[in-house]
Amino acid sequence: MDFEIHTCERPVSDEERGAVLAAPGFGRTFTDHMVTVRWDEGLGWYDGRLEPYGPISLDPSASVFHYGQECFEGMKAYRQDGGGIALFRPEVNAARFNRSAARLAMPGIPEQTFLRALEILVAQDSDWVPDGAGNSLYLRPLMIATQHELGFTLPSRSYLFVVFASPATAYFGAEGVRPLTVWLSEEYTRAAPGGTGAAKVGGNYAAAFAAQRQGVTEGCDQVVWLDAAEHTWVEEMGGMNVFFVLDEGDGSRPRIVTPPLTDTLLPGVTRDSLLQLAPKLGLDAEERPMSVPQWQQLCAAGKMTEAFACGTAAVIAPIGKVKGAGGKAWTIGDGEPGPVTMRLREELLGIQYGQLPDPSAWVHKVC
Repeated sequence: MDFEIHTCERPVSDEERGAVLAAPGFGRTFTDHMVTVRWDEGLGWYDGRLEPYGPISLDPSASVFHYGQECFEGMKAYRQDGGGIALFRPEVNAARFNRSAARLAMPGIPEQTFLRALEILVAQDSDWVPDGAGNSLYLRPLMIATQHELGFTLPSRSYLFVVFASPATAYFGAEGVRPLTVWLSEEYTRAAPGGTGAAKVGGNYAAAFAAQRQGVTEGCDQVVWLDAAEHTWVEEMGGMNVFFVLDEGDGSRPRIVTPPLTDTLLPGVTRDSLLQLAPKLGLDAEERPMSVPQWQQLCAAGKMTEAFACGTAAVIAPIGKVKGAGGKAWTIGDGEPGPVTMRLREELLGIQYGQLPDPSAWVHKVC
């Protein structure tokens, strides 16, 4: 697809942009441009363009407002130590985006169109990519249903794909290695078998706010979601996957363990990357179920020495304490970031920023 280029007549000044990049926060300020592509059942994908960032005009009857046909992705562009800007495994995000779209009966977007949209936006707004460890340009591709009709028998017949960007630091701030306290959500459920848990759709996050607010009230940073049937098996965290570090104390190598993928868990790009990186760093990696009682017992026995959350926004964030209803509470290891967590974090960030070799060709150079 050819993209029309329509640049800003009055982009943000260097002075204003510099103030933002000095302390970017997360998702608060947006770059000068965005990319849009439209889809119609008679035309397919058409009208790709880079244009000034701004509001989107939609009819009040648009399907996205009433039936929630919407999906999105989260990814980053990194300023490389050796010069230039790169994405990290964007083709994996493209594939997951299309799986999410298929689950909601939305059209898939060709991978090359998805990647080209990212490349055009990052190249045009490259001055917005911040320097410094932990800083990046956060990219948000999304697709919404735009049909002007309230009938709900069939999915929308028209869609809008958008990519926009925001300079960002790590989701948990510059102190991204601060141990998190997490809340076991035993009252609410994120996803059930056959639902949309494995898709990155807005409805999953909207339904999570009540539990997240409950966790914050209890002095926690994030929610840990449990299975819908028994409320005992760990699935994932709010917007992040979860890993456990096991050390049996028998001389064997430390092992990182994460719950196996089902249709109730989002298949994280960072999660997959860590499963591949771990063996190269002398760690065993395993996907296996973990119940709340097992989690607590392994910590009490000293066999679970660390746990951490991971995702594009959070990168890798150590978990220090767990809390739940009825006074349930325990500490993981000594409650501080552990060596395995920090080693994995160092390796992942080193590849993303071009500081370490990239033997798997995960880094996608843009400019």
